[in-house]
Amino acid sequence: METLLEKALALLRSYPLCDACLGRQFGLLGYGLTNAERGRALKIALFLTAHLKIKSGEREGLEIMCILASNGFLEPARLLLEKMGEEVPPRPPACYLCDNVMEKLDELAARALELLADYEFSNFLVGIELPSEVAEREDELRAELGLSHGESLRHELSREIGKRIMRAVGKPVEHAKPDVVVLVEPFSGSVRLQVNPVFVAGRYRKLVRGIPQARWICTRCGGRGCPRCNWTGKMYPTSIEELVAEPMVEAFQGEGAAFHAAGREDIDARMLGRGRPFVVEIKRPRKRKVDLLALEEEINKRAKGMVSVSGLRYADRALVRRIKSEEAEKVYEILVEFDRPVSNEELRELENAFSGIVIKQWTPTRVLHRRVDKLRLKRVAELKVLERLSPTRVRFRVRCDGGLYVKELVTGDGGRTTPSISELIKADARPLELDVVDVLMEGV
Repeated sequence: METLLEKALALLRSYPLCDACLGRQFGLLGYGLTNAERGRALKIALFLTAHLKIKSGEREGLEIMCILASNGFLEPARLLLEKMGEEVPPRPPACYLCDNVMEKLDELAARALELLADYEFSNFLVGIELPSEVAEREDELRAELGLSHGESLRHELSREIGKRIMRAVGKPVEHAKPDVVVLVEPFSGSVRLQVNPVFVAGRYRKLVRGIPQARWICTRCGGRGCPRCNWTGKMYPTSIEELVAEPMVEAFQGEGAAFHAAGREDIDARMLGRGRPFVVEIKRPRKRKVDLLALEEEINKRAKGMVSVSGLRYADRALVRRIKSEEAEKVYEILVEFDRPVSNEELRELENAFSGIVIKQWTPTRVLHRRVDKLRLKRVAELKVLERLSPTRVRFRVRCDGGLYVKELVTGDGGRTTPSISELIKADARPLELDVVDVLMEGV
């Protein structure tokens, strides 16, 4: 059975390897050693073995010593050959596997620390980007010599640079959800940061009508500014997204934000009650911890009664996925005007008819220009008469599946929504005011 020293010598006989790259081929053996220490130990053991052979008059000792002096980058071997009056072989230009990158770890870590100084973080991760041919070269070497206890160059570089950064900043490495990832291209010397976002969740209430949820870019000029949008680039002066996200970007010193909400209300509808769940994703934040209560107060102060937020808390991307995918039940209040007086008996019939009923609804005509035309099956759990304001005006409360177009539940949309209030009561009905009063999503 071939010994470790024999395998190490076979490697060095074929390839010039630095200490770390030699030791890495045996990286899964032993504990508490760096690969550089493993490689140095193997070379020293070979050096002592070679010297013993030379003293015993064995020619093989001189051959091993020459390999260590050249492919092994071992200075004591060169000094011994000089002392013996033997020809000293030339040094190779670089390590076959790492091209001497392993000598630049301190330099790469220093560049990373310079970039990290501008950011607040509690943990980090080092990611290594290698040319494909580098990994292939090491794989081929191991296959050629039958080595099975090595680790990858990528893994070693990540660990060794990470250790240097960790010692300097006193922050741990985190593999699952790091605050920041140091991306290193060791062969080019490039170092950059991937600063992961901060997520802040809460609920917002929209207290006035006429505000869109998202910033609405002018369709005529594409945001550049034109007479139609009064040179603002926007169809509306502000939005929920701007009123809520912009103060957060400032507080976290981010470079932008994405606004994620559990559905949306129409521009002319209010969002009342507990509010609608949302998550703001702050991109490349320089700060990661702020006083969320003070931030909540600042957002509400700036919004000047148009919007209010509550329950701000830190979240994660899993919550974003949940609120974007989960169609929570919604509760609406809607003021309806009929084209004729309706009786109390007719209103009771509506309450009975719309309890636990499934509505067939094609995409409403008013949004066909931006939504795919498809059939939706949505359940109305309950319809209640809240108050009669006149013989022709009634305020209803509707509890239904998320994604149901409530205005069309009233009008029928020319038969595209069935059944509808208009259809069942055999009277034209139109919505005058619509408010969302609750979004029923547990734990959000």
